[in-house]
Amino acid sequence: MAIQVGDKAPEFELKDNHGRTVALADFHGEKNVVLLFYPFAFTGVCTGELCALRDELPKFVNDDTQLLAVSSDSIHTLRVFAEQEGLEYPLLSDFWPHGETSRAYGVFDEEKGCAVRGTFIIDKEGIVRWTVVNGLPDARDLNEYVKALDSL
Repeated sequence: MAIQVGDKAPEFELKDNHGRTVALADFHGEKNVVLLFYPFAFTGVCTGELCALRDELPKFVNDDTQLLAVSSDSIHTLRVFAEQEGLEYPLLSDFWPHGETSRAYGVFDEEKGCAVRGTFIIDKEGIVRWTVVNGLPDARDLNEYVKALDSL
């Protein structure tokens, strides 16, 4: 079961597409976090969602908010994907231990070996304030993220 609104967000440390370690704790007291899980780089729906976020980036990466996108792909795959699509926000690798962070948030599909489309808005104190979880084929509406961020 996915983490719910009001829950303390599980802490994590993951490598980004440049090999840097990114931890949720890095943003405590500083920024709200939009934590977005997606199945795989280079797939149609995922590419569309991540490029839509790229096109609206100032709403999701600014003085008050940080976007973090997580998949079970390797950092090498994520690096090429980010370069190809012009993604300038952190793509985090939940590759090994495989799916550990996705499992902690309750969005790992054991049969497929990847995360489903889960999004969590975490406030500066580390509390989940909004969430949506969609199945693998169902794209999310980023306008809903904006509304949720505006309510913080």
